[in-house]
Amino acid sequence: MDRMTKDRTIEGEVAALLDWYAAMGADEAIGEAPLDAFSVSAKPRAAPAPQQAPVAERAGGRERPPLPDRYSDFATTREPRPAPKTVTPRPVQPRRQETADMPSAGEIAKTASLAELRALVEQFDGCPLKRTAKSLCFSRGSETADLMLIGEAPGRDEDLQGKPFVGRAGQLLDKMLAAIGRAEDSVYITNTVYWRPPGNRTPTPQEIAACLPFLEQQIALLKPKTIMLLGGAAASTMLQTTQGIMRLRGKWKSYDKTDTPIPVMATLHPAFLLRNSAAKRKAWQDLLMVKQRLDSDQS
Repeated sequence: MDRMTKDRTIEGEVAALLDWYAAMGADEAIGEAPLDAFSVSAKPRAAPAPQQAPVAERAGGRERPPLPDRYSDFATTREPRPAPKTVTPRPVQPRRQETADMPSAGEIAKTASLAELRALVEQFDGCPLKRTAKSLCFSRGSETADLMLIGEAPGRDEDLQGKPFVGRAGQLLDKMLAAIGRAEDSVYITNTVYWRPPGNRTPTPQEIAACLPFLEQQIALLKPKTIMLLGGAAASTMLQTTQGIMRLRGKWKSYDKTDTPIPVMATLHPAFLLRNSAAKRKAWQDLLMVKQRLDSDQS
């Protein structure tokens, strides 16, 4: 093997070794100059430092005298520490919402008028949706209306404006109501929950149950002649049923939690109609049935 070939072989081995170091994580030089570890290990080790002489030798052959008796007496005769006092844990007070003598949300709502109910809902902290929403969406429309519409939950536009059904679905709902001669001042619109769920998700049963006493009081105070339920979620909540909206719509039901039962018509949600234009015909049939009922009540 000539010298050139030998140098190339060494360079290849060195390159391979560096690649292996890099693969093992040693990809950075620590010192400024290379260090030959073999030459360092070949040097003789330095002799260990001589141990220090005992105390007696360092003192000239004389041992250090013991401590005076007063120190040893102090160490042995000091008073022991008093035993720690036993602390009796204080009983945990129940949360305000869980106090036995505190009225529930339903009891509070029953004592309020329609004008006071909104203020009570604004102060209510029993629904977790309030912590993530920007605005309370209590209602819009007239407090003397004979037609009440109940949807599921506020969306993004509703959360920003603080009113239910003001987005695209709400604009379609206004057009549908105008087609049967109803403007905002002749209807009362609300939802089963008063705050927007995060990401427009479906409200949980617990969130709906927290708002339901206030909604029931809204119905009891408004005393509408007819209720329209917009969508399957509102229908299943208010009618306490598991049937789908396609089976519920177009049929008169009854809301029986008031002194006088109120006729109820479930229909398709406007947001569903925006995605399924062919279903508008069925919603129009439901609206005509509501119009005929209200007209007959006025005559």
